[in-house]
Amino acid sequence: MRIQTSLKLESATTIIDEAIRLGRGLNLLPLTVVALNAGGQIVAVKSEDGSGIMRFDVAFGKAWGALGMGISSRLIRDRLSSRPVFQNALAAASDGRMIPVPGGVLVEDGEGVTIGAIGISGDTSEKDEYCAILGIKEAGLFSEPAEIDPDWERSYLSDK
Repeated sequence: MRIQTSLKLESATTIIDEAIRLGRGLNLLPLTVVALNAGGQIVAVKSEDGSGIMRFDVAFGKAWGALGMGISSRLIRDRLSSRPVFQNALAAASDGRMIPVPGGVLVEDGEGVTIGAIGISGDTSEKDEYCAILGIKEAGLFSEPAEIDPDWERSYLSDK
């Protein structure tokens, strides 16, 4: 039997390891990183020593929500901020699994096909997203969003 693979374990491992390496380099709080394939199944997970017990659930919810809506969790947050009724409906439809804050990033192949998602929880949502996007790029894949939020990056990098 031959099965179509979306996000491969090797790529997921590269993404997770790079995200954690970046987090350590930036002295972020302990990260939990979840990699899901296009079907929403877990490919790989790593949780740094000192991660809170809810970090897996939050990271999974960011990635799962991004896959479920077909857009990054940052974009979900932005679109839902003025639509609380729809946000509540999505929370109910997802049995509370969707976490609509940055840190859930879609993973795309070179043809723009979504092959999975990465969810990170541990520090601020924007820092989580930063590590996800750069981890995906390190694996030679593409992310949605393609770039880090430029307003956040400017303010964050000016503090360094």
